[in-house]
Amino acid sequence: MEKSKRYEISYEQYDRGVTPKDMMDEILSDPELGQLNEIIIGCWGDSWDGGCQEIVDRFVEDADKFSHIEKLFIGDMGYEECEVSWIIQADYSRLWAVMPQLKELTIKGSTDLSLGEICHENLEALTIICGGLPHNIFEELQHAKLPNLRKLLLYIGVPDYGFDGDETTVKALLDSADFPKLEYLGIVDSEIQDELTRVVLESRFMDQIHTLDLSCGTLTDKGAELILEKLSKYPKIKTLDLHFHYLSDEMMARLKNELTDITIDLSEQNEKEVYRGKVWMNAMLTE
Repeated sequence: MEKSKRYEISYEQYDRGVTPKDMMDEILSDPELGQLNEIIIGCWGDSWDGGCQEIVDRFVEDADKFSHIEKLFIGDMGYEECEVSWIIQADYSRLWAVMPQLKELTIKGSTDLSLGEICHENLEALTIICGGLPHNIFEELQHAKLPNLRKLLLYIGVPDYGFDGDETTVKALLDSADFPKLEYLGIVDSEIQDELTRVVLESRFMDQIHTLDLSCGTLTDKGAELILEKLSKYPKIKTLDLHFHYLSDEMMARLKNELTDITIDLSEQNEKEVYRGKVWMNAMLTE
């Protein structure tokens, strides 16, 4: 039976001087540690200032004590604790070699994030949740050796909070990356979601995935037209996640009526705002 446990430093503990080292000491002395298969790290006190390098380094240095951990989530915190754009992350380059059993890695926050040279035989799912994904992460993923990766979910975000590319940045990743077992592709949370929809639909991964996630961004009827035009070419697609979007009622009806063999999530419809003659739309998660 799978068992997960979440650890964090509360505001009260932080005020009392509890540090990330103390939290990691607590994890290592936890009598339940040997029964866990997943560890979730929440707020580490000064998540907006101090980063989590010490936490990641302890997973590396005490890797023998975490050899049974198959799922790791570092940065699981809401905006009340720390805005996603403020979370200072870490360098994960040493983690790949010392945790070969790891199957799922979820990272929240992209400031100071580095994945290094990614080489891992068993990782099946990689999720990066952020308000803006910087170019170095795209470049590191382009060269990643992840032969068993089945799920890739990337929050693209916006320039104000770290995304320093455009649709060609995502295209370069999808053109170069080698994930032979990928089944779930999520390119989400972008203010250029229509453009990224075209890039994704024209990528070679469309021939192998069963789940396409284009949610949480500024998808409009323009992007949905592309989906209707191209998705019939890819019979393996069984699930289409478009939740949080800017589609019209008419387009939502067309998607439901024309893509009858696909399970579609069209929840969280948003309306465009017009201010001084300019149309404004926002991705779901930015700051």
